[in-house]
Amino acid sequence: MKELSKENISQEVFDLYDDYAHNRIGRRQFMDKLSTYAVGGITVASLLSFIMPDYVNKIQVSQDDPRLQSEYVTYKSPKGGGEIKGLLAKPADASGKFTRMEMPGIVVVHENRGLNPHIEDVCRRAALAGFIALAPDALTPMGGYPGTDDEGREMQSKRDREEMLNDFIAGYEYLAAHDQSTGEVGVVGFCFGGWISNMMAVRIPGLSAAVPFYGGQPPVEMVPDIQAPLLLHYAGLDTRVNEGWPEYEAALKKHNKDYKAYMYPEVNHGFHNDTTPRYDQAAAELAWDRTINFFKENLT
Repeated sequence: MKELSKENISQEVFDLYDDYAHNRIGRRQFMDKLSTYAVGGITVASLLSFIMPDYVNKIQVSQDDPRLQSEYVTYKSPKGGGEIKGLLAKPADASGKFTRMEMPGIVVVHENRGLNPHIEDVCRRAALAGFIALAPDALTPMGGYPGTDDEGREMQSKRDREEMLNDFIAGYEYLAAHDQSTGEVGVVGFCFGGWISNMMAVRIPGLSAAVPFYGGQPPVEMVPDIQAPLLLHYAGLDTRVNEGWPEYEAALKKHNKDYKAYMYPEVNHGFHNDTTPRYDQAAAELAWDRTINFFKENLT
C-alpha cells in the first residue's frame, strides 16, 4: 500500500474533508467522493485513516502534566444551555497545587464538534503560558462531547448558535469573576470558535482581547460595538472563510478598530490543529507565538 503524506494527497481531498467537517456534505457523499481519489495503490480506508483526527498520539500537554492543575468545572449560563461544563487549567506550584496568585484569563473556544481532546490540549497550552484558561463544552446540555467528532458535529448542529454564544459569554463572566483571575480575560477560538471569538468582541464591552483563528466574521453593522483589540489568523487556502475578510477589514478600518491580521499562505483551514494532516507546523507555531504574545500585551 502506498504511504500517504501531505505531498502526495490532492488539495481536493482536503477541500472535501472541509466540506464534510462543516456539514456541507453528509458522510455517504463524503465517502463516495473520497473513493475517486483512491487510486495508484491508495485505498479509501487509508485515505480516511490519514485525514481523520489522531487524538491519541498528538497531545502536546498531557492531562497529568505536573506543571498544571486541571479540573472540570460547571458554571451557569441562564441565556444559553443552563449549566455548562468546561475544563479549567492553570499553572501549578512546586507542590502540584493551584498557584494562589491572580492571573489573566483566556476562554478557549472549540470547533463545531464540542470539547474534544485537541481543544482540551490547547487549553492546557494556554495555562502553561501563564494564564488561567477555561475551555467550555457547548455540548453540555446534550450530554457533552460524545467521544467522536462525527457524533459531536451532529449534536452541535442541533443547538441554537445564539444560545451557544451566550454559553461562552457566560464562561467569560465566570473566568472574570474567578478568585484567581485578575479580571482581564481574552478569548481564542478556532473555526466555529473563531466566529464565537469575533462575536464575543462584539457583545462584551469589557473583553480584553480576541483571537479568532479562521473564524467567520460578524455582520459589518456590528463592528462599531467592538472594543477589544483583535488578532486575526487566516489560512491562505481557506477560500470559504476568507470571502468575508475584505468587507470585515474595511469596516474595522472605517471605525478605527485596533486589529492585526495575518494571512498564512498555502495552508488549509484548520492549520493549527495538529491532530490532522491539515496541520502546518511552521504556521501553527508562529500563529500560537503571536497569540500568546498578544495576550501578554493586552491582558497583563
